[in-house]
Amino acid sequence: MRFFVDNNLPPALARALHALSEPLGHSVAHLKELFPQDTGDSVWIDALSNERGWSVITHDKLNKGLEREALRRAGLIVFFLDKGWSNHQFWDKAHNLVRWWPRIIDQSEGIKGGAAFKVPLQFLR
Repeated sequence: MRFFVDNNLPPALARALHALSEPLGHSVAHLKELFPQDTGDSVWIDALSNERGWSVITHDKLNKGLEREALRRAGLIVFFLDKGWSNHQFWDKAHNLVRWWPRIIDQSEGIKGGAAFKVPLQFLR
């Protein structure tokens, strides 16, 4: 699987997830690695859709309006970090995302076509 981390999360977090995922055959790229920093959501959504096989991790409100429609048409698997993530600093976010990561990988591997999931801050067993 290939994972795309949106611009609203730090590139360092994407690099760390890549280092953890690469031995398992997965890759993680941050938006800034693939596109200019100011690339609009619809541009990267279309580009990833054309390449197929991407799962997106975002803390953005892409689930509303035109972006939601673009994601639906694109057939991407999207993991929305819910609003509870907003009130936490880098290390809390990193800790929780790493905790969720095996489930995110498993969910991504089990889906054909597009899907959207909300990821709460608190890890659920």
